[in-house]
Amino acid sequence: MLKVLRSLRSIALSWSGIATLLLAWWLNTRLGLFPPQVLAPPERVAAAFVAGVRSGDLARNLVASLSVLAAGYVIGATLGVAFGVAMARSRTIESYTSGLFHAIRQVPTIAFIPMLVLMFGIEATFKIVVVGKASFYPAALAAYTAVQGLPRRYFDVADVYRLSPLARLRHVILPASLPPVLTGLRLSLSRAWVALVAAELLVADRGIGQMMELGRQTFRLDVVLMGVVLIGAIGFLLDRGFKRVERLLVRGAPA
Repeated sequence: MLKVLRSLRSIALSWSGIATLLLAWWLNTRLGLFPPQVLAPPERVAAAFVAGVRSGDLARNLVASLSVLAAGYVIGATLGVAFGVAMARSRTIESYTSGLFHAIRQVPTIAFIPMLVLMFGIEATFKIVVVGKASFYPAALAAYTAVQGLPRRYFDVADVYRLSPLARLRHVILPASLPPVLTGLRLSLSRAWVALVAAELLVADRGIGQMMELGRQTFRLDVVLMGVVLIGAIGFLLDRGFKRVERLLVRGAPA
């Protein structure tokens, strides 16, 4: 019972923060502290959302963004985990790649956009590469750190049972490093979503960011703010959804 009450209290506090923000937004527009050209009223944003749903534009842009996010994230995160494990288990791979890995990791994904546009254009492939790059490095770093930190006795047991490299990866490395790797994958998903929206804002043929940029160009601040709300809501849902999956996987992982 106490646990349920704490959960309800946490939910109430979360929603009270959102309600406070909406109230402050509404009061600012009613009192005229900001002109409508800068801060559109909530009712105009809601009307823009309804219009976008009815016209189908909102659904098309959402599908375009989320499909690219899914493809780029799966590719980037999978390659990142594989590379991180390989770098942690092989001194040769680490010696040859660690310098370049850590150098490129420091460069923001957005800095590669002009070059990627020239290489791939502005369609889906370009955005998938952007999302893949943003997903790769947090996943790789998490996997590398997790595997490198595993106790030596785990591998001594694997040596006793003469496990093959594949069996060692499946039965020792991945289960033992699962919690920190999942945390890295969760961070990768957030980074990927932010990078995708940034790419669409700068140059894209469709997507939530492109919808916001078109709204800016046509002085539709209600559309821009609608995009801001959607980006925050989708990012929140993605993070919470991954957190639940993470809890299930960690709870079901072998000790």
